[in-house]
Amino acid sequence: MTTEPSNPPAHQAGDIFATTHWTVVLAAGRQHSPQAARALEELCRTYWFPLYAYVRRRGHTREDAEDLTQAFFTRLLEKNSFASLDAGKGKFRAFLLASVKHFLANARDKAHTLKRGGGSIPLSLDWQTADTQFQVAATGEPGPDQAFDREWAVALLARVIERLQNECAVDGKANLFEQLKLFLTAGNDEPAQGEVAQALGMEAGAVRVAIHRLRKRYRQLLRDEIAHTLTDQAMVDDEMRALFGAFS
Repeated sequence: MTTEPSNPPAHQAGDIFATTHWTVVLAAGRQHSPQAARALEELCRTYWFPLYAYVRRRGHTREDAEDLTQAFFTRLLEKNSFASLDAGKGKFRAFLLASVKHFLANARDKAHTLKRGGGSIPLSLDWQTADTQFQVAATGEPGPDQAFDREWAVALLARVIERLQNECAVDGKANLFEQLKLFLTAGNDEPAQGEVAQALGMEAGAVRVAIHRLRKRYRQLLRDEIAHTLTDQAMVDDEMRALFGAFS
């Protein structure tokens, strides 16, 4: 089943998200490709927080977790080679978690070289809010691996919302999105829909149609974003179940 909408909006042709594919990285093989490097960097920029949270849950302090996370990405992005990437793993999520586990195992003997990547900072990461976000997310979490999956799902959903918001803004529907976004995950709350219809100056039926379309596009973008982190689109449904299972 395809993850792309049958008739995507015209503005998607220049979508900055179009190259954030794990398959783009793996297709580079052993030859360094600028396109693959950009794709890998964008994927890392999107999914850095689950790794930071994982390192914290392994018992590292905030400062050490910042240094280790940044050093991990520095090493990953500065290899200029994708020879070590295993297409057989299929999932970028699995590859990243396995890679950081290996990195942490080797970091004990190399602590002096891990200060934010030895002075090179390939990614601009929001350390100011990372600890607060971690403290909120850490409440009642079962363990590092399970929490990693949950934070991954949270990051993925935030990415989908960002894409949907950008599309609506380009289409001149930024206000409509702000009013309707609460219905993306909520049920059919008729009273709330009536209040939104009044605020927007729309008929209730028109609001219901707009919510239906927004939810449909949200599901399309969700499948598409998940597909970006997989080598096989047939794995999308399994990955979706695994990620949402992390919330249970």
